[in-house]
Amino acid sequence: MTHPRRIVITGVSRGLGRAMAEEFAQHGHMVMGCSRVADRARCLGAPHRLDTVDVAEDAQVQAWSHTLVAEYGPPDLLINNAGVINRNAPLWEVPVAEFDQVIDVNIKGTANVIRHFLPAMLARGAGVIVNFSSGWGRSTSPEVAPYCASKWAIEGLTQALAQELPKGLAVIALNPGIIDTEMLRSCFGEEAAGYWTANQWSKKAVPYLLNLGVKDNGRALSVPWHR
Repeated sequence: MTHPRRIVITGVSRGLGRAMAEEFAQHGHMVMGCSRVADRARCLGAPHRLDTVDVAEDAQVQAWSHTLVAEYGPPDLLINNAGVINRNAPLWEVPVAEFDQVIDVNIKGTANVIRHFLPAMLARGAGVIVNFSSGWGRSTSPEVAPYCASKWAIEGLTQALAQELPKGLAVIALNPGIIDTEMLRSCFGEEAAGYWTANQWSKKAVPYLLNLGVKDNGRALSVPWHR
């Protein structure tokens, strides 16, 4: 392993976020994560730090980032993983509050995290940002239109940001693939059990994430699927 890295991950309470946090920690890296649910944000012990933060609330993200940067320095790897999906329904039947939550967490939450962590990374002149996209950020399916819209937005946001970054930094849109999580089960039902678990996925994904660098700036990538 190379030197331990400072890794910030949003949405660590369950699913991919939790699996990544645990795998990074096992590899000896410092994990700083957040969850909007207080009793789910404590999935790792010392020396790692996990806080209760709603990424859709800009003031909370600002306070969190200032605390982490002051105590630990800018992240080497910033992973925007927090996300929600609408319940399966035609677009016109999705309640406005549910649509808003998808946009607020998936798009605004990502922007909030970048807004408050990136300045310290710019000042240091190094770092990688990974914005979690989806297969539905590059294709579409019925009954998940709000989620598709949010992930297509992440693809565009990432490519535009990549053009703004100076040398030494990178931002990547990453499709994690199809993994058996609560989110997938809300869409696929029992069929979700036919896919990798989050823990199986993290064994492949974490080394892949650690390999990303400035050479990948602006790329739309996917975690390799071969077992």
